[in-house]
Parts: sequence; structure tokens; C-alpha cells
Amino acid sequence: MSFSFSSSDVSSLAVSDWKFSQIFGDKLPGEEVQNVDIITAVQFDKSGNHLAVGDRGGRVVIFEKTDGKEESLECTSREEFEKPDFAVSRHPKFRYKTELQSHEPEFDYLKSIEIEEKINEIRWCATPNGPLYILSTNDKTIKLWKVKEHKVKQVKKMDISQPVSSENSLLAERSFINGQSEYIANGHSLEWKENTVNGVSSFNGGHAKLACLVDSTRATCRKVYAHAHDFNTNSISINSDGETFISADDLRINLWNFEISNQCFNIIDMKPENMEDLTEVITSAEFHPYHCNLMAYTSSRGFIRLVDMRLSALCDHSAKILKDEESHGPKSFFTEIIAAITDLKFANGGRHILCRDFMNLKLWDMRMDTCPVATYRIHEHLRPKLCDMYNNDAIFDKFECCLAGDRLNFATGSYSNHLRIFSYGIGSEEGTTIEVGKNPNRKLLLQSTPRLRRSSLSNLTRGFSRQGSNEFGFDFNSKLLHMAWNPTTNLIACAAGNTLLMYHHA
Repeated sequence: MSFSFSSSDVSSLAVSDWKFSQIFGDKLPGEEVQNVDIITAVQFDKSGNHLAVGDRGGRVVIFEKTDGKEESLECTSREEFEKPDFAVSRHPKFRYKTELQSHEPEFDYLKSIEIEEKINEIRWCATPNGPLYILSTNDKTIKLWKVKEHKVKQVKKMDISQPVSSENSLLAERSFINGQSEYIANGHSLEWKENTVNGVSSFNGGHAKLACLVDSTRATCRKVYAHAHDFNTNSISINSDGETFISADDLRINLWNFEISNQCFNIIDMKPENMEDLTEVITSAEFHPYHCNLMAYTSSRGFIRLVDMRLSALCDHSAKILKDEESHGPKSFFTEIIAAITDLKFANGGRHILCRDFMNLKLWDMRMDTCPVATYRIHEHLRPKLCDMYNNDAIFDKFECCLAGDRLNFATGSYSNHLRIFSYGIGSEEGTTIEVGKNPNRKLLLQSTPRLRRSSLSNLTRGFSRQGSNEFGFDFNSKLLHMAWNPTTNLIACAAGNTLLMYHHA
């Protein structure tokens, strides 16, 4: 599938008009962020109607898109009610739906290691209708969850000292369930037992029984895919056939069938006979969006390998390799570290691949294996600080990337909670930069020239000082690692610590 742009598309995408939409989980002033509340995974489903968020505490929180009409009903003034429909903002809004405890901390007594409950990856399973299915994984165990809505009948009682007519009984019940009349407004039926004599309703024992049908969401674990990885699982990806998925750790990639939880097939094995000969590890893996036989995986050496699973049962020696040899400049101690690809995404058209390493965001055409078609410099201004960042472990941060659903627009994160947004072939190479945080409408202009250098590591963690109107400090303790682009609209959800923020393109 090729990408085509009309003149109206180009003009609208070129304007850097991203606006703050919503925020969830914002901490109160003076409140400390708990480590278990740090967000570690963000993922939209294919319809764009649901969003799943995983954290270090092993929880998965699900949000659902709301109807825009519900927001307009919250208006209180006459003027707001009389506004025309086109004046109401039409960008999607989300609300909390449910949450589940996906993983618990474990201890492997055989290897004497602790297994964290932290959620590494979340993937939605394709379901045209009915219940929602989610794959979630920590370092060792993958679980399949079914999320389904149920209607629960709640029975309440109220005291009525005098009989009331059947015409007024509904008003009495509404008064009794003060603050819960939304069940009536949503069309749920009300039932109560009564004895009618001469048109007057009297309730047994002076009590009225009120039964309300209330929507609730339950999550049940349907499958557990465990004991298949000796190393920490870094990615999972669902095949377009809807029947299989892959899971990848540092040295192996396994192919699973959803219905079989106790058996998988090893399709990639990079473990050498002697571990001293190990030169690279797997960092991510992803299925092609349309061709169920194609997949790609990345390595710590900066390689992207495209695999056709029809060619061989073990696919590690039958891959097409994409490698940008000229992108890292002169060789140094940090060359291989910053070359490691931390995330990989296929464009919806299936022709392009987006990958992120520490310094750059790169767009590849699968038909061109010599060099990427576009390279965007994310951290070039930090190159003089690589030594300090190595000592501070910041150089090992794994930044993710995401793409729009209908065109080659993409985003990634940086330090100081900077969100970087780019459009292929449109606008400048610097793209748009938004500082995600307390001032959601603040936009930044990053300079490509290096900032002032500091020798102290303590100064590094506080960021660079501002030396002009376009100079902004960088806080290496706050970083935008995880994000997702809504597949049906220009809405980006990104995680800053324990806070989920959403931005939309006006």
C-alpha cells in the first residue's frame, strides 16, 4: 500500500498545532511518586476506542473512548447549551473503564532470582465485536486476559411511612438513590415489588425494593504462557492471522498459538555455544501488519533483520539485513551502545519501518537496505555528554516510537519529558517539540548546536542552564519513554512517570 497526500492533508499536517487533551494520574503537590506507579507500557487497540496502560506494579488499566455528546451535557450555562454543534471540540476523550492485576512478584528458587511484576509489553488482540482480549507480559510470563462487560442487578431498600401512588413511586425511588440517577438516564430498567389496592401502591413492611441493572467490567485470565524464556522478555507481537503471536527475549524468539499455552516453537536462536562469543542481543520483534509470514527483529548492534518464516523453520540465518553503516560517526567506546535499536514499528502500509536508537529516529523503506530514507536527530546535542550519561546509566534508556494510522507521521520521546513529532517529507527536520508536564500547551524549539558543557555529574542530573530564549534545560530524571498514537485520529498518549497525558492535533 502506498501513501498519498492531498494538498489539504499536507497543509494540515505541516502546522505544528498540537494541543493538550487529557491527563490521568497526576500527583498532588508534595506527593511522592511510588515506583510501582511508574507507567511502563501504553497501547491503543486497532479501533482506537480503547487504551491499555501497564505499570511497574503489574497492573493494567483500561480506558475507553467516550461519546462527545456526553461532554456537552456537562455544560451548566445557557450560553454553553446554545452553542452550535460545530463549536464543540470533536477530538476523542477517554475515561477510566477498569483495571486488572496482571502479574504478581515471584521468586525463581531454582535460579535464585526475583521476577518483577513490572509490565514490559501490552498487545490488544483483534476482536471484531464482543469481549476484549489483551496480552500482557513481565520478564518471564505472558498472560491472555478477557475483558467483558456484565450487567449486575443491585437491590436496594427504602423506607416509606405512607403509601404513595404509583405515579409518584418513581419520584420516590429517584429521591432514594440520590446521586445514582444516571442508571435511569442510561435506560436501565427499574423493578420493584408492590401491592396495589384502589390505585394506591403499598410496600411490604414499609420497604420498597429497587433493582437496578448496573454495567460492570470483569477481567479473567484465559491463558498463561510461561516457562519458555530463559532471559527477560522484551517484546510480544500478534500475527495478522489472529491465531499466533511471538515473544522475544535477549537471545530467542518463540512462536505461540493462542490456544496452546504449554508449547511453542523456537524460530530465532542467537545463543552461541560459548557465551563468551556473544556479540549482540535481540532488542525488539514485530510482525508485519498484513503478511502473516513476515516479521522483523532488531539487535543491539543496530541491525534490522527481515524474516520470511516460509523459508526455514529456524529463521536466524535467512534474513534480509537493514544496517545504516554511516550514521554513528567516528568509532568510540559508546558507538555500539548508542547504536542499539530500542523499538521497531511497521507503518500501516506495510512498506516502511520506523526504528529508534538512542540518538536517532529512522524511517526505512523495506526495498532499500543500504540506508534509511529519513533520519531525525533526537539527542545529537547530548553527544558531548555521553561519558557522563554512561556513568549515570542514562545512556541505557530505551525510548519507544509510534506512528499515525493513515500516513507517515511519527513521534518519540526525549529527556525533560519532551515529545518529538515528525512528518516524513513535510516541515523541517526538527519537527515539533512539546514539553509534556504541568504546562501542557508549552512548545519548544530545539537547537541542533551543542549546549554548554558541565563537568559535574550532579549538574548533569539537574539539566543544562538556560542561556537564551531558545535554550531549555534537560532533566535526565524525567524522560518520555512510552507512548502510542491512536490509529484512527491524531491523538498521542504518552507516559511521564506515573502520569498519562494525551495530545491531539487541532
